[in-house]
Order: sequence, then C-alpha cells, then structure tokens
Amino acid sequence: MVTIIDYGVGNLGSIQNMLQRIGVGSFVTADPQQVEKAERIILPGIGAFDSAMVKLENTELPTILKERSAAGIPLLGICLGAQLLTRGSEEGSRPGLGFIDAYCVKLNAQKMDSLKVPHMGWNEVIFQSANEITDFKEMEIPPRFYFAHSYHMVADKEYVLGLTHYGYDFPTILKKENILAMQFHPEKSHHYGMQILRNFSTWKP
Repeated sequence: MVTIIDYGVGNLGSIQNMLQRIGVGSFVTADPQQVEKAERIILPGIGAFDSAMVKLENTELPTILKERSAAGIPLLGICLGAQLLTRGSEEGSRPGLGFIDAYCVKLNAQKMDSLKVPHMGWNEVIFQSANEITDFKEMEIPPRFYFAHSYHMVADKEYVLGLTHYGYDFPTILKKENILAMQFHPEKSHHYGMQILRNFSTWKP
C-alpha cells in the first residue's frame, strides 16, 4: 500500500489513478497518524519551492517523514516533491527537508541555445546504474518521461541514478538508500511511468 502525502500541493488524483491502473493500492492523506504507519510513501508537488515548504512546515509531516525515511521506508519525491527532499533551491530562501545532499538550481539558459524555460514535454532519462528501479523489462531503452520544470537538482555522482539532456546534462533521478527523487512526472508518462511506479511499489532498498 502506497501512502500519497496531501499537503495542498500536487497531482494527487493523477498519481492515485496511475497506481490503480497498475494494480497498486494507495490512499491520499494529510493525517500524521496515518503517515506514521506508512509502508511506502510518495511526496508529490507542483508550484514554487518556498510556498510548498511553508505548507509542509505547517503540518507535523516533516518530522514524521524524517522518522519514516530513517526507518528505511521507501520514499519517492515527484517533481517539486523531489526538490523538497534536497537542501534547498535557488527559487526560494527556505531550507528543504535535506534528506538527500543535493541542491536545486535554475535551468541554465546560456547552455540551452534556443531551448525554452521551463523544460516541458517528453524527454529521455539515461540510467547510470542497473537496479530494481531501472529495470524496464523488454521495453525500449532509454525510457521517456514527461517533464514540466524550470529548476533542476544538482548532486554528487554517487546519488545520481538518472540523467536527462536539455541543452546540457543534469540529474533527473536521485537515489540515497531508501529515498528516491524524480524530477519528471511518472503519473503523466504512460507506459514508462507505469513501469517505474511498479518498480517503486516492489522496491526493497
């Protein structure tokens, strides 16, 4: 069972619908007591970094998420939710949750020629290592996912599980032990999104 965190930000229904399509049970909650019992957690997010952090900080969830992740519970951050797992972002001034030693920076227009910001639409993710999360069975590789973002994560190589090229290479999947951060939207990414959510639903870090 996957617990989807509701703190007023994110495509909650889209994520739950995609999980239902692949036969994975889930529920949406803002109740700290339910999150304390979570077996597997998704932290979604859409919008600006600081406003999302304020909404999260106005709940008991940051402390509970820290406790659950420290206990080894698989945790997946999606889009802005992924960025909130880092130390912070150029987009704002508030600190992030700091679960992964990473930082978020604005897409560098000087390296992108005529490409537009935000980065919106389909793009490939090049996996940097093989594991349960990157197992796409007989599907064509590299997989393609749907993106919508103006900032991206920066981290040491040891945490980078996937890279994407948009004018230049930048990390789009980070992994630290039982914590995953994905810059794209798997819930909007059709068959590839379904598979990566299947992988997360059975992942044993």
